This record gives sequence, structure tokens and C-alpha cells, in this order.
Amino acid sequence: MKPSVPKGVRDFSPAEVRKRQYIFSKIQQVFERYGYQPIETPTMENLDTLTGKYGEEGDQLLFKVLNNGDYLSKADEQALNDRNSSALTYSISKRGLRYDLTVPFARYVVMNQHAISFPFKRFQIQPVWRADRPQKGRFQEFYQCDVDVVGSESLMYEAELVQIYDQGLSDLGVAADIHVSNRKILEGLAEGARAQNQFMDMVICIDKLDKIGPEKVAIEMEKRGISKGSIDYLMPCLDITDLDTLEAKIGHTESGSKGIEELRQFHRYLDSYTFRKCAVKFDITLARGLSYYTGCIFEVKARGVSMGSIGGGGRYDNLTGSFGLKDVSGVGVSFGAERIYLVMEELGLFPETVDKNLDLFIMAIDQESHFFAFEMVTKLRGFGLAIDLYPEPKNMKKMMKYANAIEAPYVLVIGDEERKSECFRIKNMKTGDQQQVDGIKGIISKFENYPVDK
Repeated sequence: MKPSVPKGVRDFSPAEVRKRQYIFSKIQQVFERYGYQPIETPTMENLDTLTGKYGEEGDQLLFKVLNNGDYLSKADEQALNDRNSSALTYSISKRGLRYDLTVPFARYVVMNQHAISFPFKRFQIQPVWRADRPQKGRFQEFYQCDVDVVGSESLMYEAELVQIYDQGLSDLGVAADIHVSNRKILEGLAEGARAQNQFMDMVICIDKLDKIGPEKVAIEMEKRGISKGSIDYLMPCLDITDLDTLEAKIGHTESGSKGIEELRQFHRYLDSYTFRKCAVKFDITLARGLSYYTGCIFEVKARGVSMGSIGGGGRYDNLTGSFGLKDVSGVGVSFGAERIYLVMEELGLFPETVDKNLDLFIMAIDQESHFFAFEMVTKLRGFGLAIDLYPEPKNMKKMMKYANAIEAPYVLVIGDEERKSECFRIKNMKTGDQQQVDGIKGIISKFENYPVDK
């Protein structure tokens, strides 16, 4: 059998894992700096927890898990005979792999509402699964780095989450634009165009603007039954880039006025904040996640690369309501770790030290020296140094070849003379320079002077 992995999933090499952990750790540090607490939820959720939360298309992308044992024994016989896979699924599968971290979080909040204090600020860094078509930056198994707060309607949190984007991405060296809109503004557009009853059709068309352009969007709207008068009203609005112009257009509508007011308040919180590598841009065409977002919407795009969004999120007022806990508002955003990784690779943003897994590699050229070296390695590790030892005495050429293969930054060779004198030479594998040190204390004190990120 030829070994393989399913499409859309990957193995990660040691170097790749270190880079991914670098991203996770930088983002987690920012989450914690803003007072968010970690939780984890199971890989599997009950299927009825997941279905109906992501729209019809999202439901189709859920990975279902077959029931244990003889799953056909309780299968819907009529569906089986009719070869109706949709009806059959729910009789043979009661669980599914989580599609995102937001819905499981909402379920967690409801189940633990008496044990947590509101507003509740949490972050999660865990994998999710989607039966999507794999392509660049899109996988069937991938990590999300989510940060949410529930139990408050304050727009302070929208501003705080934008700061978290700026801090987290800047710490990684990634410059990005944070696109911002508000569902109520899109509802105001629909009111102004007198197309309230075709709101989702309008949104679906607007969401395609980047891909197909304004002319084809107008054609698409017409195909969906939106009147020519409504289309003529809507299309010029999609070019609006500031709130003052927008207010003159939809400020008379109830939803539009409320959406503009919310965005003004959001910006007020950010007036005194100095952005590092990110910028906030109003984007009236932003239509992501409207199946459950109710207020501000965010989408983040990296500068300098051709890549889809590297993050997104928004305000949701009704998510916990589907689990029986009503009137609990929440807002959250996600860092797309997989795409951030690709952006950093393409732009060369990973620091050289991220690939370092050793401070020093030691080689012994005889058995007595190997015993001595093992004892010395044990002591050095106790001082916090990352040390490795070649497993047996071998010829120098073979041991040096291995040291190069594992990209050891420094090596130390121990033979009979070094063992007796406890006087060693540490070699810089990049420059070839050597420094002499005396004993374990000498190694420790001299090592601190080397340009190695410990």
C-alpha cells in the first residue's frame, strides 16, 4: 500500500510546526494581554448543534461521523430505499466534526452560564474541519484562532478586537487592512432601495462584486428578481467609502441610521489609538457571515500578497438563542492561521531564530568521552540550555554531517584531551569561528554571549 493522507489535510515537518507555534504563541500573548481566557471544546459536536447555523451551503460542508457499531440497523429504511442521502444522513449519523469555533462556544456558554461571569471573554486555538474544495490557502482541516466576548452590547469590544488584530498582526510583521461594515447598513440600503423582501438576494449579489464586477452584479440582481429601480438605487451606493456620504443616502432609514451611529461610536473608541501595521477601512460591500452577524462585520486582508482574507468576524445577537439562552449579545473575530502562515512565508517575515531547536550539539569521539558528555549534557539541560548529543562515538565526518543536517547552530567536540582538561571549543557552524571555554560554568557564561535566541 502506498502511504497517503486524505485530500485537504497535511503533515507538518518540525520546521513547519515551529513556525506555526510561533504564530499561535504571538497571537495568544495578545489575547491574554487583553484579558481573554482560554477554553477548549470537543472535536465532535452533536450534529443538531452544528446544523442550521451556517446556512444551507455550510450544512453541506459539515463532516458527519457515522454512529458506532451497526449504524445501518437504525437507518431510515425509506430513505435508504429511495437512495435519499440527505434524509439518510441523520438516521446514521448523530455527530459531526466542528465547522468553526463560534457555534461550539455559544453552546459552551449556554451549558456553563451559571459558572461564568458576564461579560465572558474567551479565546480558542483549535482545529476545525470543512468538506470544502482544497485550494491555495484553503484546507479541509485547519486551525482557527478565535477571540470572543459575550454578555455585552458595548461597541468598546468591537474597537478592542480591532486593536487585537493590529497588535497580533504587527507582532508577526504582517501589514493589513481591516475592512469594516455593519449589517444594519446593508439593511438600510435594502430599505432605501425598497428591496427589504429581497435582502438576502441583494447581499448574495453584493458579495460577488470583487469577483465579477459591478456590471455582472447588476445582471445577477435582475436575474434574482430585484427591480430595475432598486438596482439603479443600489449600484451607485456600492462606491461610497465614507460615512458622511452614506448618511446623506440612507440616513433617513431606520436600519441605516442605526448602523451609521454604531460605526461612528466604534471609531470614537479608536480615536486615541495609534495603529502599528494595520488600517481600518469602511467597506460597504462587506457581506460576510450575514446568516448570524447582526451588527459590525470585519474582514482582514494582508497587504503585498495575493491572498484571500486572513481574518474576519462580527457582532452576533442571536447565536446563543438557538440553544435556549436569549438576549445575550456577543462579538468575536478569528485569525486565519493557515493563510497568515502563507503570507509570512511569501513575504519572508519569519525570524531566523524560529527554526532554531538547539543551542548546542555535542559529539564524543570515544566511549569514555561519550559517558562524560552524557553527564555534562544532563547538567547543561538543567540550566535551561537546549542540548543534544550524538548517540555514539563515530568518525568526525559522519557526526559533523548529522550536525549540519539538523542545522545545529553550535557544536562542541569531546575527546580524551577535552575530557581530562575540561577545556572545550565551541564552534559556530555558520561562520566557522571557535571560542574556548573552561568547564560547564564556562559553557554557560560564554553561551549567553552568543547571538542565539534562547
